[in-house]
Amino acid sequence: MPQSMFERYGGFAVVRKIVSEFYDRILDAPNLQGYFANVEMRLLIDHQTKFIAQMMGGPASYTNDTLQRVHAHLGIGHADFLEMADILRETLEDFDLQQADIDLVYREVMRREPYIVARR
Repeated sequence: MPQSMFERYGGFAVVRKIVSEFYDRILDAPNLQGYFANVEMRLLIDHQTKFIAQMMGGPASYTNDTLQRVHAHLGIGHADFLEMADILRETLEDFDLQQADIDLVYREVMRREPYIVARR
């Protein structure tokens, strides 16, 4: 049975490092850092690790309903979502993921934009 992308890159340990670096960058982004002012980052990193693991074929699952429910109160706009997605792409590149794998994760995240960005 072929390995998933999640397994090829080292599982939760590596995905957590990627996610931790991603949030370090997000917290340095003036347009994005405000979304995390009163957030318990350790808990958020745990959830995001599972979410990214899911995008990589790992053993986690978040439904679109869940994504919509947890993001609804944040009022995330399209431009901020795109900036976040670009930072994620850059972070994945810096961890030397193969381009096809980066593209797959990016596409999977982008497919979930309607559930993360605030409806107007």
